[in-house]
Amino acid sequence: MNPRPKAWLAQARNDLDLAELASRNGFLAQACYFASQAAEKALKSVILELGEEPPHTHVLGDLVRQLEAAGLDTSALAPLALKALSRMSISSRYPIDATPPSDLFDQADAEQAIGTAAAVIQALAAMDQTPS
Repeated sequence: MNPRPKAWLAQARNDLDLAELASRNGFLAQACYFASQAAEKALKSVILELGEEPPHTHVLGDLVRQLEAAGLDTSALAPLALKALSRMSISSRYPIDATPPSDLFDQADAEQAIGTAAAVIQALAAMDQTPS
């Protein structure tokens, strides 16, 4: 059995924990970033579990499409704000013009990002191919 998928899922959960910690302490851009990382790594853990190599991308929709192409039912992921979470991967790290990311995100953004990432992990846990 390949241990890589479990390692990716463990890191996804760890990143989600860090996102929650960052949010509670006012580091909202960082909370959004680590939430996006949690969702990304959770999706990639399932791709690895399927015996495929995940692509080098932060676009969560691309990862979901790879799961669909592998025959998984991803309908539980459809209502989630994955596009917004994908955008946070970049916008939460790099300044736009003269505006630092720390000025771009508020508590509602962090809560949405964390909620979406948690929902991704929960939805994937319900799939048969998800590592436990």
